Amino acid sequence: MARINLLPWRAERRKQRQKEFMTMLGLSAAAGLLISFLIVVYYNGQIEGQQGRNQYLRDQIVLVDQQITEIEALDKKKANLLARKQVIEELQASRSQMVHLFDQLVRTIPEGVRLNSIKQAGQQLTLEGSAQSNARVSSYMRNLEESGWMANPDLTIIEAKGDDRGLPNAFSLKVQLVTPKQDTDDMPAESNAVAGGAQ
Repeated sequence: MARINLLPWRAERRKQRQKEFMTMLGLSAAAGLLISFLIVVYYNGQIEGQQGRNQYLRDQIVLVDQQITEIEALDKKKANLLARKQVIEELQASRSQMVHLFDQLVRTIPEGVRLNSIKQAGQQLTLEGSAQSNARVSSYMRNLEESGWMANPDLTIIEAKGDDRGLPNAFSLKVQLVTPKQDTDDMPAESNAVAGGAQ
């Protein structure tokens, strides 16, 4: 006896297709969610990596700022030490200069001239005294110019006054203190002469 299916085959086919469609839709949704999750995880990792690099750069900037502060402090110490060194060198140079200066003051003063006061302001020396005549003052200025330790004598005042009849002219002049170069230039020549004599 033949069996006859009375159910409409089209309705069954439609249901089967709906099932397949819902299955594919679910799989597509799951795949989309998975892809979205992977994308979010990837970009979060990129953001965290960049934030880590940024934090590293900030830490390095802090270290560099500290090093710059230390370098500035060292530069200040260096400048202070150099200033002290320069002061010490100037004091050492002026110590020998004073000895030569007083020696030259004694050697350059001619007869008929007397010094009453000596004042120093930096590298300028003010000499005040009395002289027999203007010619004696001129001779004194020439001697100062030729001394090598004083230069540019400038006569400020010369006038006849005072009770001393032997030295009636009071004068005031200024000279610049210099360190002669001939002493350092003569040293090799003297050492060569000594070496030649030893030979």
